[in-house]
Amino acid sequence: MSNYSRIRITAAAAAVIGALTITACGGSGDSVVDKPKAKASAKADSGQQAKKKAAEKEAAPEVAKTGDTLALKGMEDGSKLDVTVVKVVDNAKSGDEFTAPESGNRWIAVQFQLVNTGTKAYTDSPQNGAQVADDQGQQFQTTFAEVTAGPSMSSAVRLKPGAKALGWIVFEVPKASKVATVQFAMDSGFAEQTGEWQLT
Repeated sequence: MSNYSRIRITAAAAAVIGALTITACGGSGDSVVDKPKAKASAKADSGQQAKKKAAEKEAAPEVAKTGDTLALKGMEDGSKLDVTVVKVVDNAKSGDEFTAPESGNRWIAVQFQLVNTGTKAYTDSPQNGAQVADDQGQQFQTTFAEVTAGPSMSSAVRLKPGAKALGWIVFEVPKASKVATVQFAMDSGFAEQTGEWQLT
């Protein structure tokens, strides 16, 4: 085999490995989901009201906020969750006398509801896939804390299809930070889709 042939084979192999690496890391498929699922209407709108609402929707794209549900996908086929940010408590209080935020910091507690809408069991530690960001773009990870707002999200959630989990996830942020968004992704944050809710 000539040197030229060896170089061509080596270059081709490197290109294949590079493509596989990009695919495995998510590549250009990563996306932020911030359009909430439609809520069930209590009564049917008349034709005129429906047209007006459709026009308003086109004029101002809806962005997920507290109370909204986002449909997210995991890395595997059949791995899906409906994730809702139910409530947010700024400056959450400790649920015990032993833990507290560090000096100069405060706790933001976010209550999440997870519903397995997929065909596979969901097993994960949801805290690993959650973070908040302030209006300056600084991002903050979760901290282990019990708060008076209610029970914490389990650190080992296992849901069969159709099952749900509800709990609080706590973030420690500087007192001066204005928290603007909260994000959640499946597979401990490694899924290609990340849900984002506006908090301000």
